[in-house]
Amino acid sequence: MLSTTITLDQFLQSIYETIYMVGFSLLIGSLIGIPLGILLVVTRSGGVLQNKTLYAILNPIINIVRSLPFIILLVAIIPLTRFIVHTSIGTNAAIVPLILYIAPYIGRLVENSLLEVNPGILEAAEAMGATPFQVIRLFLLPEAFGSLILTLTTATIGLIGATAMAGTVGGGGVGDLAIVYGYQRFDTFLMVITMIVLIIFVQGIQSLGNWLARRVRRN
Repeated sequence: MLSTTITLDQFLQSIYETIYMVGFSLLIGSLIGIPLGILLVVTRSGGVLQNKTLYAILNPIINIVRSLPFIILLVAIIPLTRFIVHTSIGTNAAIVPLILYIAPYIGRLVENSLLEVNPGILEAAEAMGATPFQVIRLFLLPEAFGSLILTLTTATIGLIGATAMAGTVGGGGVGDLAIVYGYQRFDTFLMVITMIVLIIFVQGIQSLGNWLARRVRRN
């Protein structure tokens, strides 16, 4: 027994559920968010694929979704969640709002990272006759790679916090454990343990991200 309310197996299962939710949501969210961030940079005024109409559509949509606190987004899209996964509780149900939450967040972070690239590098690439797609693939993304690693690190940590909030509506994972068994059943020891686990997750991911970014920037 880990505490008077749960067993070690239940605790390990909740950790697995958190890792599963974060990993799957980060993967799908990145596949959506990274292209979104690139589009925001290249279609803005002065971008290599300037398209003011597309930028004017994408920019406010991202702002609107990002302006919603995750707990509100979680509840607001319950009908969509039910339509996609046929349930509104559990880890699979939590993944739907997690993806909608993290994709525009990653998009904005990627945009900020790419805007840090020295414009002179891109101008030199265009002067050498590089096509817009070559500029993006061979110059823009490689120059911002270290910053993009930190972007995904920040997004991962944000997802860990979001999965904890998903526990308030039965989303599973460590957050669900803390709410149902720690808070509602007044198990202080369990609450402390779940906080320690989340802190270890965040510290480990941040340290790994910082180390990878340093290596990339050195090379």
